[in-house]
Amino acid sequence: MELNENANIDTSQIDDERGSGGGGGGFGGLPIGGGGLTGIIVTILLALVGGYFGINNLSGGGTSSAPQTGNNDKLKQECAQKTALKQLDCRNTLYVNSIQAFWREQLPTSFGKTYQPATTVFFSTAVRTGCGRASSGTGPFYCPSDDRVYIDLTFYRLLADQLGAPGEFAQPYVLAHEYGHHVQDLVGTEAAMRRAQQRDPGAANQLSVKLELQADCYAGVWAKGATGTTDNKGLKLFKSLTAEDIQQGLQTASKIGDDTLQKRSGGTVNPAEFTHGTSAQRQQWFGTGYNKADPKACDTFAAGAVS
Repeated sequence: MELNENANIDTSQIDDERGSGGGGGGFGGLPIGGGGLTGIIVTILLALVGGYFGINNLSGGGTSSAPQTGNNDKLKQECAQKTALKQLDCRNTLYVNSIQAFWREQLPTSFGKTYQPATTVFFSTAVRTGCGRASSGTGPFYCPSDDRVYIDLTFYRLLADQLGAPGEFAQPYVLAHEYGHHVQDLVGTEAAMRRAQQRDPGAANQLSVKLELQADCYAGVWAKGATGTTDNKGLKLFKSLTAEDIQQGLQTASKIGDDTLQKRSGGTVNPAEFTHGTSAQRQQWFGTGYNKADPKACDTFAAGAVS
């Protein structure tokens, strides 16, 4: 994976709230710890298994509150430097730029809808969101109540060191998955899924799995088109994306399947508690998105689509 060092990094798509504090607590009373990577290793594994690497809203519990706002001055200055792409936050900002540039073009073509941008929030320790308060232990998630993606960038160290997904492409894969949830929100899939869960609570987990696998598929669709995305001056954001990068995406998917995470947390594999799909399913649907390069091929809700 080679990024274009001459491309403009648009920091306006980021709300940098690192260091601003956001209050403790978590969604639904989940026992999620405070700051510090070491302190959240166990709790984030439980959170991932419980369905917090993906999408979150008030149906999952918590108290709604207005999202806080950060100060992007430092990030803007950092990402304007020639050495910007050596910085984790600037690279992730460029990934967000690429993902949103892709869906800005693709959404009208595939779904006949205008793409509405979603801000990505960089935070540390804790943050206040439209879905309630969250801590770093919550993991990356999309909140449909405020149309924002939330991530503590230290999550990537945990992903590499504890979950065994060290590849650089793991980072844009995570973000592309979260923006897949934003796409579902825009086209109405997420709301329809929540209504289906309310009608049939017994199928709630199965429906959640289908939603998450579709977001994986959308991430694969973006990956196929990533090298065609450009900045506001028409410069490519990615110079290249290799087969090795895609393999890193597949490896990441394999490390965050429900079955794999249940084993890592010391429990037994219990399909009844799956919310995101098995490792094999997550790999399958990311691969489907990449190989088909068509969001319409990501219909995980079709009969028999999820085995």
